[in-house]
Amino acid sequence: MLRVGTCSWTEKTLIRSGQFYPKEIKTAEGRLRYYASRFDTVEVDATYYAIPERKTAWLWDLRTADTFTFHFKAYGALTGHGVNPKTLPPDIRGMLPEKEGKQQLLIIKEPKLIEGIANAMLDALGPLITAGKIGLMVFQYPRWFTYTTANLDYILYCKELMKGLQVGVEFRHGSWLGDERAREIFSFLRSNDLTYIVADEPQYGNQATVPFLPAVTSDIAYFRFHGRNTENWLKKGLETSLRYAYDYSDEELQDFASPLVEAEKRARTAYAMFNNCYTDYAVRNALCMKELLKGDSPSK
Repeated sequence: MLRVGTCSWTEKTLIRSGQFYPKEIKTAEGRLRYYASRFDTVEVDATYYAIPERKTAWLWDLRTADTFTFHFKAYGALTGHGVNPKTLPPDIRGMLPEKEGKQQLLIIKEPKLIEGIANAMLDALGPLITAGKIGLMVFQYPRWFTYTTANLDYILYCKELMKGLQVGVEFRHGSWLGDERAREIFSFLRSNDLTYIVADEPQYGNQATVPFLPAVTSDIAYFRFHGRNTENWLKKGLETSLRYAYDYSDEELQDFASPLVEAEKRARTAYAMFNNCYTDYAVRNALCMKELLKGDSPSK
């Protein structure tokens, strides 16, 4: 099975563009129901910034078909990113020293806090876990998360935190995917039933980014298409959506079709997820990819 979707259905420039949702659809419920009428999978990026309420996950379940699949980007504190303490669950925030609780960005390293955050995230997603609608928990590690044995151990720790949910690993530093190292990493991921996330992103000829390197390390193959905006990708202080402002050409999308079909042959399910969420780029590219794959995929 080869499924195509985007990494948001509520991104603000998409809604403002008026290029996907019909004008009469103006509610959160209406947008998700409409999105789910065009796609059968989505990645929720908002969970990187804050853990949702359990009621929200319950509503997402109600508004989508039984066969719809959600993927969730792990909350930033779990992947070593700095988070705003105000976005932490109240009980976790209450455990912070007063000085840390007032910081704008806080990197949390205390295992007790990390485990509490992971449990809060699993509890919030409980309705979708019960419904069997979660495909992958996306752990996108930061660019400063380089190859070390300690970081290999941390990846395994993250898997334990998710208590049986399938974990996907996306690297942002090239030290993980050099010619010799990549084989070692893929073997590590396979032996631990971790999904390698294939990323397409801007290239600079150094380790600041990772190469597009298709591989399958579990029964889920997962591709994230970030776009190729070399001008904005590494800029600091830029609005997030502008980093992903890239509209793939038909030729570029066609080039991705073959690796996706090959991945489908080696996995139970392959996902092509478009994260170039700026105006209607992601949804338009995803719809185009669906059409391309109708002719290329052996399961169609």
